[in-house]
Amino acid sequence: MRVLIVKTSSLGDVIHTLPALTDAVRALPGIRFDWVVEEAFAEIPRWHPAVDAVIPVAVRRWRKHPLQARRSGEWAAFRTAIGARPYDAVIDAQGLLKSAWLARHARGPLHGLDRRSAREPLASLFYRHRHCVAWGRHAVLRVRELFARALGYALPADAAAGFGNGAPAADPYGLDRARVMAGSGDARNTGISAAGAPYLVFLHGTTWDTKHWPETYWHQLAERACAAGWQVRLPWGSAAEHERAERIAAGLPGAQVLPRLTLAGVAAETAGARACVAVDTGLGHLAAALAVPTVSLYGPTNPGFTGAWGFAQHHLASDFACAPCLKKQCSYVPTAEEKVRPDFALTQPPCFTQLPPERVWHELAVLLGRQTPVPSTSTITSASASSAALAAAPASAAPSTEAR
Repeated sequence: MRVLIVKTSSLGDVIHTLPALTDAVRALPGIRFDWVVEEAFAEIPRWHPAVDAVIPVAVRRWRKHPLQARRSGEWAAFRTAIGARPYDAVIDAQGLLKSAWLARHARGPLHGLDRRSAREPLASLFYRHRHCVAWGRHAVLRVRELFARALGYALPADAAAGFGNGAPAADPYGLDRARVMAGSGDARNTGISAAGAPYLVFLHGTTWDTKHWPETYWHQLAERACAAGWQVRLPWGSAAEHERAERIAAGLPGAQVLPRLTLAGVAAETAGARACVAVDTGLGHLAAALAVPTVSLYGPTNPGFTGAWGFAQHHLASDFACAPCLKKQCSYVPTAEEKVRPDFALTQPPCFTQLPPERVWHELAVLLGRQTPVPSTSTITSASASSAALAAAPASAAPSTEAR
């Protein structure tokens, strides 16, 4: 059986689709997939052993210059690639008009979400087979259910595990780590820096202004990590992120701003980390897919719908009065008492005042303390532990390869 997946973006959404492939492989031995994806994320589907062909698109770029896309032959090349072979099923896993429009050029029965389930209800008009998948659940689970309905198998009994509900019996993502490392040209996956010291990765970049954990908090967290003997690595993907990484690392010999890396390069660095700290960002989902223990920070967004899913994922969500607001711009008006509080003056958005560096460091210590070693079926919780857990840091923090 051969299936075409259409899931073009974003980074986190593409990663959210991977467990559905793993379910299908376990339920339908011999099934193979091709995948239509934005060119910037084309490396990710290749990391899954069930994916054969990756068909890149550049919808984001084509929207800006549609005539150029036709004149250059890129659109024609895409039409040729997607129509090159028949499929037993075509699944639009995105539920948008743009993805449905792309999927309709494939040769095979088209499956997608019905109008009550899709993010853009009109997309359902393109599908031959429409499936109802209820809202109010995590994005990973919704995609897994869509695939199960489209391909005719039952979801695994532990499908909901991996997000605050116990640990899955097996790796839900099924990535081939050798492919990840080969794509980056780096075979390292031990969590040891070039100087021989274990390291952490701080994933500080994200899209919305409101999802950014305050820069001063990042610096204070890096100070604590370096003082405890850890190396800290800071990736970046834009000039603004590079400048922020430099400020976070300023004055800290143990903090390293990485050179600009490809997505595969960031994956290799992340896969080698003993643990990560992340905001709500696609790279945080990448860490989860690579089974890297991670503390993820949520202010305006709801981890119940889009939180990092997988082994050893800790979520710290703000319990601020208006969180999660799901807004890209903060509209909170502080009270007179709050206006004179130093933490409010320095912390934007204010919901992150509930997640100060000492609390994040405490949770990170819990994760690191469990890596002696981390079993592959570790319970995914956000538990408390004493500061003595820090004693389990660099020298003895030897993670299990199986858990990673």
